[in-house]
Amino acid sequence: MAPPGKRKAADTPISPPPLKRSVQSNTTKSAVANFFTPTSQKPKDRTSWSQRGPNDDAPATLLVGRYVPENHDDTAPSRRKIAAFDLDSTLITTSSGKKHASGAADWRWWDSGVPGRLRELYKEQGYQIVVLSNQAGLTVHFEPGFKGPKASAQKRVGDFKQRCSAILSNMDLPTSVYAATERDIYRKPRTGMWTEFCEDYDIAEKDVDLENSFFVGDAGGRVAGLSGGSGNVTVTAKDFSCSDRNFAHNVGIAYKTPEEFFLGHKPRDFHRDFDLANYPFGDEASSDAPQQLFDKKNKRDIVLFCGPPGAGKSTFYWKHLKPLGYERINQDTLKSRDKCIQAAKELLAEGDSIAVGSCRRPLLTPEDQTEANGRDADNTNADPETRGVWVELAKKAEIPIRCVWFRTPLHLCEHNDAVRAHNKLLNPEARQGLPRPAFTGFASRYKEPKVQEGFQDVIEIPFVFRGNREEYGVWGRYWT
Repeated sequence: MAPPGKRKAADTPISPPPLKRSVQSNTTKSAVANFFTPTSQKPKDRTSWSQRGPNDDAPATLLVGRYVPENHDDTAPSRRKIAAFDLDSTLITTSSGKKHASGAADWRWWDSGVPGRLRELYKEQGYQIVVLSNQAGLTVHFEPGFKGPKASAQKRVGDFKQRCSAILSNMDLPTSVYAATERDIYRKPRTGMWTEFCEDYDIAEKDVDLENSFFVGDAGGRVAGLSGGSGNVTVTAKDFSCSDRNFAHNVGIAYKTPEEFFLGHKPRDFHRDFDLANYPFGDEASSDAPQQLFDKKNKRDIVLFCGPPGAGKSTFYWKHLKPLGYERINQDTLKSRDKCIQAAKELLAEGDSIAVGSCRRPLLTPEDQTEANGRDADNTNADPETRGVWVELAKKAEIPIRCVWFRTPLHLCEHNDAVRAHNKLLNPEARQGLPRPAFTGFASRYKEPKVQEGFQDVIEIPFVFRGNREEYGVWGRYWT
């Protein structure tokens, strides 16, 4: 037997031992050198970051990065010509080819000529450059009780900052990037970011050279189409929204797509779901005398409102039915349909006429959403089943029931809702904005009201802006 610890000759391996493979490192020499470089000797990141809120009491929702080149003259007068740009799919795109950046380094210029064009605008044509971007995927403020993955949300913000710092450093021009992270006054097409930029650069908005200023962005409402020829036809997809074009309209400056501005392409056809040109300020709207849109036919009856949130039901009640003595049945305050029916019975027993479904509810927490969806169905009276409850009540009370049908398109309702939520002038009740499901939920249930359901008549009310010129100055902008 061989001594312990020694092999027999037969035990020796037949093949030579495998060679150890060296692992290829992705870490560059410069990265290693930078890691060991003292902080005092590292290049300074010349982008400073801050966060803003819509007002002093609101949480921060706007992320602002300001880049100041070395040896920049801070005493130079403010520039009145503004060249404003969207960020993603306008100045940059992802280097990975993905729709959304996968990390801080996942970017490249949208076109190789972009940085040179920006420098030309600043150095040769006297423009102030600014980047205004909607970034709904970022979260800079966590509400109490936030249950999402905070670490990943914070990483996205960190990656965004690093990416922007690299972009601004590459441009090396005195400029800033503004990122709207919520659907508030900062989000395009609303002009909150523009106002912040003008204040930061000490430019009075009325002093901006609007005629020569412009905004470039990819959200222009362009329709899908075909381009090219001779077997080289390409399909161009439609834009995801018209927010950039509408933002430029709100500010009062020219708008161009990236293809038009950087590549010299001809403009493509575009479409707006909601076009202000179809709702001008006119004689009917400017009249101070209330329009006679509703005649009281019966000594006592029920008037049932049918229409989506934001269609104008509350305004219609206060202007046209309240002066005629109608009492309002509002499920927003009574909370349940049973309580509404009981209140209606009591008012009818006292000899009153009533209007049903004339006000919307405020924005609720997610925990209340299920209950709220049911109340929305009742408040808007979208379907025959819901309306049938009130038709049956009218039969038992032996009185007529009439339907006022608000034929307001959903995109116009969303516009109205946003206008009121963001403007005290047109929001005396301080109502909050509604979530999109409040509108899509109505659309999923909606059936056109018919006289055959048991109504004495169905009065159609198409939307017309009925306010003064000052109010139209607020309403007559793009808000969604």
